[in-house]
Amino acid sequence: MKLGILGTADIAFRRFLPALQKCPDITYAGVASRTPEKGEKFRETYGGQIYGSYDELLEDDTIDAVYVPLPPALHFYWGKKVLESGKHLLMEKPFTTSAEDTEALLQLAKQKGLTVHENYMFLYHEQLNCIRRLVDGGELGDIRLYRMAFGFPMRGKDDFRYIKELGGGALLDCGGYPVRLALELMGDTTQVVQSRLTQPDNYQVDLYGNAVLENGSGQTSQISFGMDNAYQCQLEIWGSKATLIAPRIFTAGDNYAPELIIRTSSDETRTVLPADDQFLHSIEHFLQNVQQHTFTDVQAMIRKQSKLVETILTKEK
Repeated sequence: MKLGILGTADIAFRRFLPALQKCPDITYAGVASRTPEKGEKFRETYGGQIYGSYDELLEDDTIDAVYVPLPPALHFYWGKKVLESGKHLLMEKPFTTSAEDTEALLQLAKQKGLTVHENYMFLYHEQLNCIRRLVDGGELGDIRLYRMAFGFPMRGKDDFRYIKELGGGALLDCGGYPVRLALELMGDTTQVVQSRLTQPDNYQVDLYGNAVLENGSGQTSQISFGMDNAYQCQLEIWGSKATLIAPRIFTAGDNYAPELIIRTSSDETRTVLPADDQFLHSIEHFLQNVQQHTFTDVQAMIRKQSKLVETILTKEK
């Protein structure tokens, strides 16, 4: 499979392309850049062609798939153009900024027989499989509560995350992570029952927020997120026998060995897990779905995620 990139986003340079280089079944075609010097930086480091426009890349019939790491407000427009060009779509999260736009892209992909993927990398880290085994094996007892938090300090008002027209906002950025994890752990009956977003004066978007989600079995997740916060990246699972804490659930880099902590009323154990490359595994999952023509299950989770996020945006406080 031959893959191109729309735009010279930092995540594409720092995270995506190093992982892609480890995937022998995908050839990097090049990057579309409206700024020549940014494109040259990509070529010097990773090779590939520099396309002078996004449309030029999409017109290259030798390219099979496209990675889109653009600001969220551009995801629908360019995701649609990717699919209309007959190419598989690997979309950086969030898939789009509305459930309606997400559904339109999913229907177009289904119509054209193309695979789509939303790049929540943490889903493919081995630590999540380890956590599932502990929960399923009963080591924590009956699950009483999930807590997830993801937030980071202010990055500056000129960052796209703080600009409304570019699809900014804490929920659409860091908030999507705990929403997606709650969906993964509690299943597709998960619903939003309460939410609150805070947009301080002189800001265009929400800077932090929280929500409560429940599933059909009565399990509950309390999630919180923010982009003017002290750094947190944690999952806590409170069971009837023990509590599990994963302090680096969302952003464990490929050289980072995450730790799992299990606490009881009388003891605490800490287990250091092997480092794993979640970005690489996300790309491999996308490739596998392309090769196996997998559509339905992948689309169902993207659709559900988009609806949950939109409900948090509109839910009565």
